[in-house]
Amino acid sequence: MPAPHDISARKADHLALCTDGDVGFVGKTALWEELDFVHDALPELAVGEVDLGVDWLGKRLAAPMVIAAMTGGTERAEAVNRDLAAAAEAHGLAFCFGSQRPLLTRGIEIGYRVRDVAPTALIVGNIGVVQAGLVTTDRLRALVDFSGADALAIHLNAGQEMAQPEGDRDFRGGLDTIRRVVAELEVPVLVKETGCGLSRQVGERLVATGVRWLDTGGAGGTSWIAVEMHRVDEGKRAVAERFRDWGIPTAASVALLATLPAGVCATGGVGNGLDAAKALALGAACVGVARPLLQAQARGAAALDQALLTFLAELRMAMVLVGAKDVAALRSVPLIAGPTLLRWAPALAERRV
Repeated sequence: MPAPHDISARKADHLALCTDGDVGFVGKTALWEELDFVHDALPELAVGEVDLGVDWLGKRLAAPMVIAAMTGGTERAEAVNRDLAAAAEAHGLAFCFGSQRPLLTRGIEIGYRVRDVAPTALIVGNIGVVQAGLVTTDRLRALVDFSGADALAIHLNAGQEMAQPEGDRDFRGGLDTIRRVVAELEVPVLVKETGCGLSRQVGERLVATGVRWLDTGGAGGTSWIAVEMHRVDEGKRAVAERFRDWGIPTAASVALLATLPAGVCATGGVGNGLDAAKALALGAACVGVARPLLQAQARGAAALDQALLTFLAELRMAMVLVGAKDVAALRSVPLIAGPTLLRWAPALAERRV
């Protein structure tokens, strides 16, 4: 098992690579470019009438956006997470910690307390399914309590772990772990992927265990396999590089999961408010944004605030231009889907004009 400083060093590597590194997908996108709206030239709607509010994980958000999981467990993560959580508070959004494995397994507390700067925001804890399976529910409850979280995300990241030299290699028992945590933990439990997407089949298996909240973590944004690829010696990169573009595009994952009895967050390559509008129109309850906001935070609090204001303004504009007064109305507007997305989700053909 890695020593405490090794875990912190790994988290520092992740943070640096996600801020400045070449860690995107190369030939695969989230497929937002394969979705188009039908313009409504007579929307009969004022911008001020648009209601972005949604319910997510038992709380009301002012806008359908989660500042998604990215970091923790290092000195720099302390400032990053506090800035991001404060921004979530200011704009009525949700905030999700990066993996809290350093806190759970090594007692590394830095970067995992933000409640004082986000007293009313929806805060989501985060632990890997393998680590959750190695501890009691009481330990997870203590993790949630320590960080003042309203919910717990259990992340699935087999691709990243296999690309990581010190990563997990045994992924058995994950479904049983999730079933136990959902049954025993008092707060909502979200199951999320980390860049490879959730299929319809996996979504159905999760719903059967009692899961009612899913996060696509789809392909098209940050490739965590690529992140780990950059952390190994040149001679050991071949396998990770081969799988850098592995995964289900986010738009496809949303479309596949949308009809399940579970709320869906669309995370993975949601780069702007128009992307968000497309995800919501596909049936997502909210969207998760990580790397663009991490990069904005690196430029200062004003840049982060402006990035959020721009994102939400784009979302409102898209909603006016299709005549959708709220997110529920957005889900029923016509969509034009391209051939690749239709191969993933043929049912989208019914949403055409």
